Order: sequence, then structure tokens, then C-alpha cells
Amino acid sequence: MRLFIARPLPDAVLDAARAAFDVTVRPSNAPMSDAEMIAALTGYDVVLPTLGDRFQAPIFAACTPRARLLANFGVGYNHIDVAAARAAGLQVTNTPGAVTDATADIALALMLMSARRAAEGERLVRSGRWEGWHPTQMLGLHLTGKTLGIVGMGRIGQAIARRAHFGFDMRVLYHTRSPRAVPGAQPVDSLLALMDQSDVVVVAVPAAPSTHHLIGARELAAMRPHAHLVNIARGDIVDEAALIAALRERRIAGAGLDVYEFEPRVPEALRQLDNVTLLPHLGTAALEVRTQMGLMAVANARAFQRGEPLPNPV
Repeated sequence: MRLFIARPLPDAVLDAARAAFDVTVRPSNAPMSDAEMIAALTGYDVVLPTLGDRFQAPIFAACTPRARLLANFGVGYNHIDVAAARAAGLQVTNTPGAVTDATADIALALMLMSARRAAEGERLVRSGRWEGWHPTQMLGLHLTGKTLGIVGMGRIGQAIARRAHFGFDMRVLYHTRSPRAVPGAQPVDSLLALMDQSDVVVVAVPAAPSTHHLIGARELAAMRPHAHLVNIARGDIVDEAALIAALRERRIAGAGLDVYEFEPRVPEALRQLDNVTLLPHLGTAALEVRTQMGLMAVANARAFQRGEPLPNPV
């Protein structure tokens, strides 16, 4: 079988893929163009795409696919129209589990960076304008013992809750459609109530039509002036324009973002604000994690090749 890999991946992943498939690796890290996606679907048995490769209905309608599997590299698959893929005869898989701890770690990093103004302080030191320590310099929010609100409580939300509760002695609240037993965490029925009661809010829900702009002007207005918003999920879950307005007007104290509504474009207005920490989608950016993700995607492809049940269907 022929396997098309949409981005360069760690060597261990490519070695595993080449041991089982006739592999073509696309050398670019840019999202695939429409023509490239159509060529991949018509020229290969399995396509391994990732974030940014927008396999939407018009792409499937524009060709007669040879491919029968999209083995997505990543847990999020909102860039793939799964219904359209199935209608065209393709199955879709993803890589859950592999990303959980790494993404939760980034959530905690952003919580600390935003609350303690770490990015702002680092810029101050680099600028050469730091005049030395004094008692009232760059006072931020002390996280220990505060209230954390988590929007969503899947694998990543639960991993964040464990770190916050057991590591920082935080009171953990969460809002989700399906409450579950999470040690040290309490469900809150209303999203607005969660926003109002939390010192830090972390967005950890999957991207879907139902979660587009889930956090908008109304939700941000419910937050307290000292509170911080962290997004490690998908950019369009937060209304970016509403967030910029809330930060600019100091209606919330700060934000930590690893994802953006129109990624990789980050608005100039957001980049100019000193009360927001901006990371370049680092959620899973560790070699062992990206390797595990790739091996999981290859395992899905191998199961398809062998006619076995897919380990991670979506």
C-alpha cells in the first residue's frame, strides 16, 4: 500500500511507516493546498494529514478517491469533514491519549506565565530596562489555593484538574455536557457561573460547530477583573475580537494562548498587548510526544492495511 505523509515527522515514525508501506513524505510544513489534497486522495491508499490540512466536502467532491483512510496526526480533527470523508468511502482516525499530558503541561505553563506575568517580565529583562527588584514590581496573581474553572472535562481537562488540585491545592470547577467523577473537581451547570466563580479559566473542549465562539463577549464579561483566560484547545472556540477588547480594556487581568482563531495569523492588536502570553501552538511539542502521536497514526494505518479494527476511529 502507498502512504502519503503530509509533513516531515520524527525519524522513528518514518522508519515505522517505511517498514510497512511505500511512503511519500511531503517536505513542506505548510498546510496542503487543494491540489495537493486531491492528488493525495487519488494517488495513495492511506493519507496521514494533520492540523491545517482542510479535507472538507469540496475536496472529496472534486475527485474519486483511491484512499480509504485518513490517519490524522493529532487528537483534534476539526479540519476534516468526517461525514464527507465517510460518504466518499474513507475512514478517519486520530491519536488520542498521546497528547494528553503534554497539552495539560502547557495549560499549567500558561496559567503560571499569565498569572505571574512571566512573559512580560522576560521582555522587560531583555529590553535592558529592568532596574532591579523592588517590593511592588510586577505583582501578579498567586495561583496556589485559587479557583480553576475548566471548560470541558475530557482526557486533557482531567489531566489539568489533577495537576491544579494536587499540585497547586486549587479548587477545581468544571462545565461540560456530561459530568463525570473527577477527584477534586466539582461540576457547574452554567458556563457563565463557571466564568464568574473562577480565578483562572482554561478552555479544554474539542472544536466543533457547537463550540465555535463558545467563549464570547458575554462569557468574558462574566469573568472577574483579576481573572485569567487560558486556551489550549482550538482558537475558534474563543471569539478573538471579544478577547482583545476585554484585554485592552483591562476587564480581565490576562490571557495565555497556545492557539488562535485564524492560526497561524495572530492579530497585531493581540501581539501589541502586554497582558497576554502567546505561544506558537506548543501543546504537544516534545519529541517523545510527537513520536508517540506518529506511531499511533501509523498503527491505525497498519490496522487498516491488515483488515483489522481501527484502534482510534472517529
